[in-house]
Amino acid sequence: MSRFPESPYLSEEGRRMRDAVRAAAPGLAERAREGELLGALAPETVSVLHEIGVFRITVPLELGGFALGARDTTEVVRELGRVDGSAGWTVIVSSASRSALALDDRVKDEVFADIETWQGPLLFGATVFAPKVGDGRKVEGGWMVKGRWAFGSGCKIAKWGSVGFEYDDPDTGERRRAMGLLSQDQYTVVDDWQVMGMSATSSNSVRADEEVFVPEYRVIHTMDMPARMDALRGKYQGVGFMHSAIGTMVATTTAFAALALGMTEGALDAFVEQAAKRPPFNLPYPNMAAMASTQVVAGKARAVINTAAAVIERQVDEIDRRAMAGEDFHPWEEPEITMDLVHQIHACLRVIDGPWWWFRCSRRCRWGS
Repeated sequence: MSRFPESPYLSEEGRRMRDAVRAAAPGLAERAREGELLGALAPETVSVLHEIGVFRITVPLELGGFALGARDTTEVVRELGRVDGSAGWTVIVSSASRSALALDDRVKDEVFADIETWQGPLLFGATVFAPKVGDGRKVEGGWMVKGRWAFGSGCKIAKWGSVGFEYDDPDTGERRRAMGLLSQDQYTVVDDWQVMGMSATSSNSVRADEEVFVPEYRVIHTMDMPARMDALRGKYQGVGFMHSAIGTMVATTTAFAALALGMTEGALDAFVEQAAKRPPFNLPYPNMAAMASTQVVAGKARAVINTAAAVIERQVDEIDRRAMAGEDFHPWEEPEITMDLVHQIHACLRVIDGPWWWFRCSRRCRWGS
């Protein structure tokens, strides 16, 4: 297909990273199945992604990261989605390390100390804002925390984990919430992520059956998080830290939409490849790719891809434009943008299922099953 000129918001670093993922695509695709069987990204895949630098996309330049903007991030994630959706997902959620910047400087020193050598996300998040979180109680110098936290994407290969917990306010007696950072030795990964796809995201639960001590400086109360996160704007260099709090939220949603888009492109590539190899049941065509009906299926898929790309690319460019101009999003804009993106994600997911239904239908017709 023809492509439009590259966006002016795609940086040299973003282009380098995207092109590096593209060059590594054959190996990443080959190892994707291994990761699904392991329930975590294949070790060699983690190593390759570490060398490219994708786990440092949202880390400040001052701490050894790249602080990429929304356009850069979506370009990288989209390429990963084409060959390994779990890898793309893991890269997106590795942005959880950004939350560590809202805590005490000692946390920053601890979490980012091994950024050059640690292979994988530095930090994962698990049910920080979920209806059910862990339990905590205040003690001298910090908190004693225990619980079970679901959907800790990347937990098998991350060095730290951020978890939510509830506690009784010692002054008012009210039930309140906080987020605490746990080191690897303070939690156990639960073998409960048994899924048909995206298994390599290692979105397992983690648990601490016995209380573990979390120092006060590794805890932030959820009521303080919005202001703390918004205060990061302009504190560090890079487009990624020019975004407002709402801009950051929208940028994260666009990254997930870009992942769905990349996965759809990968599914269409696989469909076209398989169609060229499969003979039709009883029609005079050399293969299914030559059938008009197959071409219609592929054409509709391509139309969805083109539409999703147009919506996503428009939004990410606007996110970066406003960031660089010092402009913000109005609160009422975020829901509309989010629903636009969610609609594109759903359309992409229907496409991913659609072409394979075509093959399944063909088999039923052929074998009468």
